[in-house]
Amino acid sequence: MMTIDLNCDLGESYGAYTIGNDEGLLQVATSANIACGFHAGDPHIMRQTVKRALHYNVVIGAHPGFPDRI
Repeated sequence: MMTIDLNCDLGESYGAYTIGNDEGLLQVATSANIACGFHAGDPHIMRQTVKRALHYNVVIGAHPGFPDRI
């Protein structure tokens, strides 16, 4: 049987800015790359996204990036 990994980048909100619909995507994704705080995300959002991913049994990975917010 063939399976498809539906992967998405999540956890990119930060501070007062909400980016995307992480909760909705976690309900259908099978794996997620979670922002590491350089180009997007903040510690609170990253922690919250990891907890939600684990709740939905979504496999997680890191989504590093350049510090382009600066």
